[in-house]
Amino acid sequence: MTSPIRIGILGAAGIAPEALINPARSNDEVEIVAVAARDHDRGVEYAAVHGIPTVHDTYEALLADPNVDVVYNPTPNGLHGVWTVAAVAAGKHVLCEKPFTANAAEARSVVAAVSPSDRIVMEAFHYRYHPITLRTIEIVQSGELGKLVSVEAGFGGMGRPHDDIRWSLPLAGGALMDVGCYPVHLLRSVVGLEPVVTGAVAVEGEPGVDGDMRIELEFPGGISGLVRTSMQSPESYIYARFVGEDGELEIENPFIPMKGNKLTITAGGTSRSETATTEPSYNFQLRALADVLLRGAPVMTDLDGAVKNMAVIDAAYLAAGMNVREPTSV
Repeated sequence: MTSPIRIGILGAAGIAPEALINPARSNDEVEIVAVAARDHDRGVEYAAVHGIPTVHDTYEALLADPNVDVVYNPTPNGLHGVWTVAAVAAGKHVLCEKPFTANAAEARSVVAAVSPSDRIVMEAFHYRYHPITLRTIEIVQSGELGKLVSVEAGFGGMGRPHDDIRWSLPLAGGALMDVGCYPVHLLRSVVGLEPVVTGAVAVEGEPGVDGDMRIELEFPGGISGLVRTSMQSPESYIYARFVGEDGELEIENPFIPMKGNKLTITAGGTSRSETATTEPSYNFQLRALADVLLRGAPVMTDLDGAVKNMAVIDAAYLAAGMNVREPTSV
C-alpha cells in the first residue's frame, strides 16, 4: 500500500471527528475520502462540515468504493461484527471501534471469517497506543514494583441520556460494553495474563442493560483484580492502580490522557510522579495504523486480544446474573 491511506467511515458517527477525522488532518499518511449514511441529507451535511469529498447512501456502496483502502467501523456495538466481516470480504482493512463485537462467540466467528484474508483488522482501543500506557507497562514489567499482588481500574460517570444507543439492549449496550471494556483491556494489557472472573455485581439502568458494574478478577499467580464501571455514577472516575510487593503505581486519566495524566510511583520508601504528553491518544492510534499498513508494524490491538477481552466481558455479565450481549439483526 502507498501513502496516503484512504479511509471511509461507516455512518455519520458522532465519535468519528475526535477519533479519526481530526487526527487525520495532522497526518499526511492518511486521508478521509468517503462517508456512508443511510440518511442522504445527513450524510451530505456531515461531509460538508468535515470536508469529506464522497458521500454514499449505503454502507454497501462505501465497501464497494475502489477509492477506499480502510473502513472505520463506528457502528453500534451489535453491528461491529457483521460490518467488519463485510468490509474484509470487500477487500478493505478495518479499524473497528471497541468493543470488537457483541460477545466472545461472535468475536471468534469474525476472526474465523477474516483470518484467511491478508486484510488488517485493528480494534480501536486508542488509549493503548498513548505513551502513558506504554510507560505504565514498562514500569510494571520492569519489576520495580516487585511481584504484583493486586490490580484495579475504573472508568465511570453519568454517561449519556437514556435515549442514547449505549442504553439499547438490542444494540448491545451497557456500561461494561461502553466504558467498562477499557479497564478490562488495560488490566489484561499491563499484567500480560488472562484473568478469571470470580464475581460481579451489576445495577441495571434499563431492563437488561447494566448502568453500573463491579467485577472481581483473579490473574494467574494469585494476582487479584477489580474493575469498576458506570454510565450513571454522579461522580466521574478514571484511574488505575497496580500494587506489588515492593511498591505501587497509580494512574490518573489512563483512558483519556489528552485531558491530563499522571503516574505516581511509590517504591523503596520514595514517591515520584511522571506525566506524558496530552496529545490525543487517537493521534497515536492513527499513526500506529499507518505503521501497520505502510511499514508492516505489528498490530498491538489485534484479533486475539479482541477475542480475549470479549471473553472477560461475557464472563462478567454471566457472573452478575445477566445475559451476554447479542449481535443486532441486520
